[in-house]
Order: sequence, then structure tokens, then C-alpha cells
Amino acid sequence: MREKLGLSVCLWFLLYGSCFGRFVVEKNSLKVTSPGSLKNVYECAIGNFGVPQYGGTLVGTVLYPKANQKACKSFEDVDISFKTKPGGMPIFVLADRGDCYFTLKAWNAQKAGAAAILVTDDRVEPLITMDNPEEENARAEYLQNINIPSALISKALGDDIKKELSKGEMVNINLDWREALPHPDERVEYEFWTNSNDECGPKCKSQIDFVKNFKGAAQILEKKGYTQFTPHYITWYCPDAFILSKQCKSQCINHGRYCAPDPEQDFSKGYDGKDVVVQNLRQACFFKIANESGKPWLWWDYVTDFAIRCPMKEKKYSKDCADQVISSLGVDVNKIDKCIGDTEADTDNPILKAEQESQIGKGSRGDVTILPTLVINNRQYRGKLDKGAVLKAICSGFEETTEPSICLTEDIETNECKENNGGCWKDKASNISACRDTFRGRVCECPIVQGVKFVGDGYTHCEASGVLRCEINNGGCWKELQDGRTYSACIDDHTKGCKCPPGFNGDGIKNCEDIDECKEKLACQCPECKCKNTWGGYECSCSGDLLYMHEHDTCISKDANTKSSWGFVWVIILGLAVVGVAGYAMYKYRIRRYMDSEIRAIMAQYMPLDNQGDVPQHIPHGNV
Repeated sequence: MREKLGLSVCLWFLLYGSCFGRFVVEKNSLKVTSPGSLKNVYECAIGNFGVPQYGGTLVGTVLYPKANQKACKSFEDVDISFKTKPGGMPIFVLADRGDCYFTLKAWNAQKAGAAAILVTDDRVEPLITMDNPEEENARAEYLQNINIPSALISKALGDDIKKELSKGEMVNINLDWREALPHPDERVEYEFWTNSNDECGPKCKSQIDFVKNFKGAAQILEKKGYTQFTPHYITWYCPDAFILSKQCKSQCINHGRYCAPDPEQDFSKGYDGKDVVVQNLRQACFFKIANESGKPWLWWDYVTDFAIRCPMKEKKYSKDCADQVISSLGVDVNKIDKCIGDTEADTDNPILKAEQESQIGKGSRGDVTILPTLVINNRQYRGKLDKGAVLKAICSGFEETTEPSICLTEDIETNECKENNGGCWKDKASNISACRDTFRGRVCECPIVQGVKFVGDGYTHCEASGVLRCEINNGGCWKELQDGRTYSACIDDHTKGCKCPPGFNGDGIKNCEDIDECKEKLACQCPECKCKNTWGGYECSCSGDLLYMHEHDTCISKDANTKSSWGFVWVIILGLAVVGVAGYAMYKYRIRRYMDSEIRAIMAQYMPLDNQGDVPQHIPHGNV
């Protein structure tokens, strides 16, 4: 008894040290759309159970029951149902705070058919977070089956809603979670504060089940670079006054610096708190080493396999079992041991020291005081630790239009482009649409198709632009096939716009009409010309033996043309002959002069000539 009392005192001291930190209540928007007297936007605190619709909205009408107004009993006992008929608006139950756990109120409302529960505060105070019951009351099976969203509203708003309902007014509300989480860019950063302890009841079981179920989705997101995940572990320090106590020695490592509660809350059996701290440290070190090797997603495999292969109940919660799991995943055990260091040393452990510092809230994130805690884009997640619910929350953290495909499946969101194309522009002929489905809804944005960019407002008009635009639905321009020939108003070397081809008039988009060049007297107008209109052009001929010259739009005689042509040919031939004869004569003259000069030079070496002085002497090379 004294041991348990000492443990309780120690734990209370440690927990109060944490609880005095800054706790941030996560909120979403509540918009009253009617009646006019309440029409406004209010804040409400998101419950830490159920499934908040992160990234979405939920519209309903409020009902305040005549009996069981605190929702602490089953509504079946008072013959009340909140199920709506087909086509009816969802019912939001308004319940008073007090007399039972928030989770029980939500469960009773859900069983009766409510779409959400609004709990009105019974005192004037800042909004708080509605959480699950403490450990001794957390074993109720219904806790993990709550699926409706819940919110705590102020006493003032609750009283005003009750007043309007008493007058017979219909109070309609829009619960909006679209801005509950920041969504700044194409990558989501999230943290999971967890524990390796598997003997702490429903909360520990929910953590392990979540890791097993979420592992596949988490690894896909991480491997493709959509997310950056970091696991964290909560530890406490032992106050100086208790460092030498049996409780601190069994719960802490490194001389009271890093502690965890006894798993069984009994020092006489089972594992100690320090065993949990060491295994937490081993998991943190595994993530560090895996992350440094470029494979942070292996953490999910390690934690899952350790929970399956090394449970406390089978007395396998040990270093030997953990090392086997680590080796099976191809990670160096020696690196893990080096990271863990000496747990008996009276020094700081850099990994656990960083973990304690991370527990303190920064920016919009409050201190981490609830275990488990999920932090998405520096905001604490509120709601059920469930694969679908958490994936929705993560998907709501992406900048619109940058979500990965896993966020756009039917299980996660509704494709608004399927109905009436989302009200966006669409070209039915080529099945090209400006509607782009996103996790939060849809956007009307002119698309890029096969390298061709469409420009416009996305709602009523999108037009292909660029040099390849004619490849996509002919650039949105007019086109027609006639007698095996295609006529198009799209010009590839134009970035945009449509222009009817030569021989046509029109807007180039919806129509281009053939021009009658003969009737309009645009061509074939010489006296001897005969004009015949054709599709996209004309044919011009001449009467008799005349030949039509298109360049000059005139007719000439075929004979005259032939005579003049032959005369021109003979002139060319004669000119070429004269040039050839003259060239040959010049060649012969130059050759003869050269030969005479050579002969005279040779003869001058053997006999004198009368004009020897005029002939240059040829001296053989090498004779000086």
C-alpha cells in the first residue's frame, strides 16, 4: 500500500509539472445560418474522440431533446430518435454538460441517429478540449466506436440556441473544419507522440492498432515525398527530492532525468517504468539511424514487428527480442546501441533531452500532454486515432490541387467533378474539362493536356494556346473535311486565336464559309477568262487555244508562247557555242607560247642564238 501511495504521489508531481504548461484547445468554425438573430460565425472546441471531418463541412439542424437533456442515458429509454427521413437535414443534438463523460454523451447521441453532438458548457469559461475518460474508466468498448464529430460550445451560445428553439425557430448550423489545419504547401509534416508500453489499457491498444493499420498508407506517403513524419516519445523527470527513492529508481534512467510510469502500476511484478523508457529510446534511435540511411519509413515496420514479436504479456519485452527485429530489417544493431548510450550514467542523453524539449509547444502548437498525440502541420489533431480519420486530417493539410492520389479515393472524399462537371468549363468533343477534384472540393482551372496549355477563366471559357495547340481538338477552331482534303482555321505558329484559311470567311471558331471568288470578282477577271467557283478556291480557264497565267490573271496564246520559248532556247545554245569556241582558241594560244618559250631555252644551252640575251637562263637546281 505504501509503495502504491508513493507511486501515486510521484506521478502526480510529475504530471502536474507537465500540465502547468501551455495547452492549446484546437478549434473549428461553427456558422449559424438561421435564424437571423443568431446568424454569425462562432468558435467551438473539437472533441478528442469521434471523427472530425477535417477539410470538410457538415450542415445540419439543431435539436434540443425534451428529456435526457444531458444525454447520459440511452435515448431509447425516453423514446427519442434523431434519425432523419430521406431528404431531411442531419440532426445536431444539443446536450448539456455534466453528470457523465463527454464520450458517453456522444455515444448515446450516435446510437439515436444524430449526425453530430454539440455540448453546451455549464459555466462561463474559455473553451476546453473534451477528452476520453481517465485510465480507470477508459475500458468501455464504445469509446473506439464513436464516429460522429463532437464540439463544445460556450454557455452563451448554447443559451441563445435554446431560446430560439423554444420559440419554434429552426436553428441551422454549418460545422466547418476546412481551416482547422494549416495547408501551406504540397508536403505535410506530422508527428506521432506514442509509447512502446503495451500494458496501459485501451489507449496503448489503440496506439498499436493504429500503427499496424496506418503503416501502409504512411509508408506510401513517405516514400513518395508527400509527407515528413517524425515519431516522438513522452518522458518526465524525477524531482530532486525523489531521485533516491525506490519509485524513481525503478521508473527512471540516467539518474532520474528520463522517467515513465510503471506499466502494471505495481513495483512487485512485471516490467518497470525504466524498461519502457529504454525501449522508447531504442525506437527513437532506430528512427534516427533509418532516417540517416534515407529510409525513415522502416520505423513503421520496426514498431509493428516489435509489438507482435516482443509483447510484455509473453515476457519478451527485451533487448534481445528488439535486436532480432532490428537485424531482420537490415539495420545495424551496433549503431542503435551506440545511439542509446549508457542509461546508468549521470549525464544527459541527447535523444531523450531533445524529446523533452520538443514536448514544449512552439508557435500555434501547445504542449504535448495527452498520450497519444498526433500533430499535423504544427497543429494537434483531435479525434479518433483511426486510419481513415487520420488520413483525412493529413490530406486536409496539403495545399489545394497538390494532394496525392491516395487522398482522392472514394473512401476519403467525394468527387464533385462527377456531378454537372462541378460547374466548370468542359469541351464535350474532346472530353477536356477544367474541373479539378481536390480533397477540399473542386477548383475550376484550365488544364494542360499533352503539353498544350489552355487559358481562360475555367468556368465559361478555356482556349488552347502554344505551338502544339492544333493537336488538341484543332485548337478549338473550325475544321471541315471536303473531297478528301481537310480545311482548318487553326494555325500552329500562332499561340492562340482562329483564322479562316484562304478562300473562306467567318469567325474561325464555329464557322468558315466558302468565298465565291467568281461572284465577288476577286479573280479570273480578264476578258478571255472563264471562272468556276470551288470549295475553298476557284478554277480559271481561257477560251480557245489561250493559256491562263495565274500570276498575271491573263490569257496568252499557246503558239506565241511556244515560238518565243524556242527562240529563247536557240539564243542560249548559240551563246554557249560562241563562248566555247573563244575559250578553246585562247587555250591553244597560251599553250603554244609556253611551248615556244621552253624549246628556245633548251636550245640556248647548246648553241648561241641571235636573241640569246632576251631569253632567260634556266639553271638546274643544286648548281650554284
